Amino acid sequence: MARLQNVNTTDVRSAIELGCRTMSSVFNSDDNDVPFFGSYVRPQAELRFSAAHSEAHVPGRHLNALLNAEDAVGVEVDEAAIEKHAAAAFYSYSGPIAMPLNRAELDGPLVNFIPHNIREGFHALYPLVQYRDSDRARQLAEASIEAFHRYWNADEGWDRPALQGLGLEAWESLFIPGEARSLGPLVKYYRATDYGPALELALELAEKITGEFFTADGGHDRELLGDHTHSVTCVMSSLAQLADLTGDAVLLLRVKAFYDNGLWAMRDPLGWVVESTHPDAPPDRGEVNNTGDIVETALILGRWGWGEYFQDAERIVRGHMLPSQLRDISFIDEPPNPEGADGLRDVAQRHQGAFGFPAPYGHEPVEAETVGFNMDIVGGAVASLCAVYREMVRSGLAGHRVNLLFDHETEAVRVESPYTHDVLRVEVKQPGPLWVRLPGWVAPSDLVVTGAAPPRIDSGFLFFAQPPLNTPIEIRFALAEEELVLQHRTRSIRTRLRGDEVVAMDNFGADLTFFPPFD
Repeated sequence: MARLQNVNTTDVRSAIELGCRTMSSVFNSDDNDVPFFGSYVRPQAELRFSAAHSEAHVPGRHLNALLNAEDAVGVEVDEAAIEKHAAAAFYSYSGPIAMPLNRAELDGPLVNFIPHNIREGFHALYPLVQYRDSDRARQLAEASIEAFHRYWNADEGWDRPALQGLGLEAWESLFIPGEARSLGPLVKYYRATDYGPALELALELAEKITGEFFTADGGHDRELLGDHTHSVTCVMSSLAQLADLTGDAVLLLRVKAFYDNGLWAMRDPLGWVVESTHPDAPPDRGEVNNTGDIVETALILGRWGWGEYFQDAERIVRGHMLPSQLRDISFIDEPPNPEGADGLRDVAQRHQGAFGFPAPYGHEPVEAETVGFNMDIVGGAVASLCAVYREMVRSGLAGHRVNLLFDHETEAVRVESPYTHDVLRVEVKQPGPLWVRLPGWVAPSDLVVTGAAPPRIDSGFLFFAQPPLNTPIEIRFALAEEELVLQHRTRSIRTRLRGDEVVAMDNFGADLTFFPPFD
């Protein structure tokens, strides 16, 4: 009998808060508080060191998420956790090159140079500069950009003999799963510092990405892009961030072409993304930070005027991201731990709030041999949810925009969601026009608006030229029921939605499911 998990489909803030608690509990006391990377909850629960990703990868994911949660949401983060992640990140940069390095074994030196991790290195450094004014992080970031130019060029790649001469094991990788991933945090570093060489390197990477990999037709070529879908989605979102920064509409159209075409080789209508596009990869094993990249890209496209992408983002957050956060940990059995190893201590509690590798229907994909929640994914998902939180309501020169229909309140606008109340209510607290996104499944003729003059409809938004101040506007419509089929490699998954929220889904007898079964 499949067990139905306790899931959240409406509260972004609580998901961020719970994820921050998770990221503050993953330090290995047997390893100078370097964070764990690997995790399993079945068949045996444990947290693990990674020779590829512990110090060089996890701190960046978590610092990016924790410090954005503090800034965007007002989460009170554990400063000791920030200091431990920062110490691990600085340690990863303490080898013979200003790049994030990893140990091959727990007690060994920093020897593994993996281009895949450069993204996470910059993701550790930029928020320490932006939100903690860290001179050490600034110096390391600038030295890392200089080292990038010294040891890499767009035509020949990495100078492997020189890296090996430094005593490093220089791992080989394709461009997209490797150095291309660092584009996004370079854009963020430039936003935080105005440091021109960061933008210069970002532009150089983007030129190679669009010249050889993300082509004008928006197609997906696995041989070029590689099997690792998170690398593909994070490069997509990175290009969108660069286009947003530079006002480059042509580049954003290139992103849109891939979003509309090649991305469907990896995703389904709820934004679930297969972990690997390799033909032998498990067909229902997803990865949530891939989904978060899609959401972040959709938010940028929506902000640039394609409002239907806000709809895609909201459906993805309600239908997959929020439900896939681990909240119910009652099924996790604590492992025997006669030697008191930290990786076997309080494993269930330290996993609560994690994101991992779910199927659309639950934590345990059909035929899965293990269930795990690698700790880096918590950071990726929470950082994306911070972007969602920032985008729910925006105020600017054109007035106030309600882009996502979640419960939310800013200094200017208060929103009560139709998913948690009997009607959509919007209260404007500061003067200015009001724009409220109208879901695509609502017919304008079915709307009943009270509390304001009848709005006009403009580009998928209800537009109120002079909304009353401090008086709720009620926008009444039914949350339409819809059935869709998620076409996966080896199965079709019937799904029922109420608005953009999933209310039932096929689960094929799997355990730890998110939704009641489709009937």
